Amino acid sequence: MSYITRSPRGGDADTGKTGEPGRDPFIEVPKMSDEDGLIVARGETVYCVLNLYPYNAGHMMVVPFRKEKDLEHLTPEESAELMLFVQHSIRTLKAASRPDAVNVGLNLGKAAGGSVGDHLHVHVVPRWSGDANFMTVIEGTKVLPQTLRQTRALLAGVWGELENAPGVCRPTPGTASEPEVP
Repeated sequence: MSYITRSPRGGDADTGKTGEPGRDPFIEVPKMSDEDGLIVARGETVYCVLNLYPYNAGHMMVVPFRKEKDLEHLTPEESAELMLFVQHSIRTLKAASRPDAVNVGLNLGKAAGGSVGDHLHVHVVPRWSGDANFMTVIEGTKVLPQTLRQTRALLAGVWGELENAPGVCRPTPGTASEPEVP
């Protein structure tokens, strides 16, 4: 219900806007605890965070800490860690929820479809065959099987358990990272 009435990042779920006008949510989120900010893992130059308005459960974004809108202006260190985090995000999703496929993409600028056009970020979206059901197509609504906090706890746990996990992740104490198998 908190997701419906108010975003965990201090924004308004009705408008999708976070905090004060002109504030960059990708600068504000890292100031929060990992659990409150829905951060899965933090590196030296980038972090991985759940999308507040996901296309599918587990929709993550890899974001540079430094505000930069142009991919070509990232430093070599930022570029390398960004790709490392994207790759590990995919491994984490595959281990946690076994999607049929994964979409990875950038929307560079508002005209490209980016909701935050002045701070680049890479979307990592798990996909399943038939995941566009009548709710999405007709009602424009996405049904998620768990809360964002539950998804974050699951993914942070799996992230840290996988071999050669980059960055630091802080799983929620007392949560199991093993996916439930029906």
